[in-house]
Amino acid sequence: MNRPKLLSLLALPVLLIGTGNAPAQDVLDGLAAVVNEDVITFSQVRQLVGSKEVSARESLKGEALAAKIKEIRAEAIQDLIDRQLILQEFKRNKAKVPDHYVDDQIATIVRESFGGDRSAFLRTLTAQGLSLEKFRQFETEKIIVQAMRRQMVKVASSVPESRIAAVYEEQKSKYTTPEEIKLRLLSIKKASDGSDSRRKMIEEIRRKIVDGVDFEDLAHLYSEDSTQDVGGDWGWVERKTLNDNLAKVAFNLKPGKVSEVVEFANSYYLLLVEARRNAVTKPLSEVRSEIERSLLQEERQKREKEWVEKLRKKAYIKTF
Repeated sequence: MNRPKLLSLLALPVLLIGTGNAPAQDVLDGLAAVVNEDVITFSQVRQLVGSKEVSARESLKGEALAAKIKEIRAEAIQDLIDRQLILQEFKRNKAKVPDHYVDDQIATIVRESFGGDRSAFLRTLTAQGLSLEKFRQFETEKIIVQAMRRQMVKVASSVPESRIAAVYEEQKSKYTTPEEIKLRLLSIKKASDGSDSRRKMIEEIRRKIVDGVDFEDLAHLYSEDSTQDVGGDWGWVERKTLNDNLAKVAFNLKPGKVSEVVEFANSYYLLLVEARRNAVTKPLSEVRSEIERSLLQEERQKREKEWVEKLRKKAYIKTF
């Protein structure tokens, strides 16, 4: 049986950019699953999940890492089972992929991934332990899986306007740019001895701003915020960027106006809104196509899952 070679097909995009995957002739080290008469090996699973496991090891440790790797491998086994079932269904249908389809696909890979250099392409295959014949098989299986998914999973070509409109209303926030303000902020810590000296200090700073002294200059001099070096400039911010107490004050200010002293936690604040951009929602006409594509894709995925589930129910599947 030659189905174990399927794994290298799945890993092909990685192989072709020269990331040093293990050669295809690596010794098989046990069964991960049996799908009717075909087998899926642990080496296939490891090769498929290699890049995901590297990412997991970079961000997780201990039990969390072990659990994540277990999850990644379990998902990979299920994906490989699904692909194997599709290939077997194709074989039962006694269908065949025309040779020129595979020739065209390989020519595209040589052109797009190797700049048309067929010799470089063949050297890469050799370095990965692959013959051209094996590679053709991988590409043939990929074409089979793609074609079977298209043929067996039928969905409508359009979505009713009422459904599109309903989704738009449900997800309107997704198509809305929130209200923003261009903010400057000046803050100082409260006095450590509990006195109101620092309160009096920031009130005096505010009086100077009201009298015409530039907020930016005073923030340079007095602010203890991380933006002191840029004159308290926070740039354009959304409401969620600020603490609720500060956001309530800031988003109620008119452009050019400085706030009253805001006391929060262990600091005093002054806020100045330099400009404002109102929230803007894209009209349905502008996002209609995007919504329709998304709904059609969701429907296709649903139908595909149902189709593969039917294949599973008819099959003998055992995982180890």
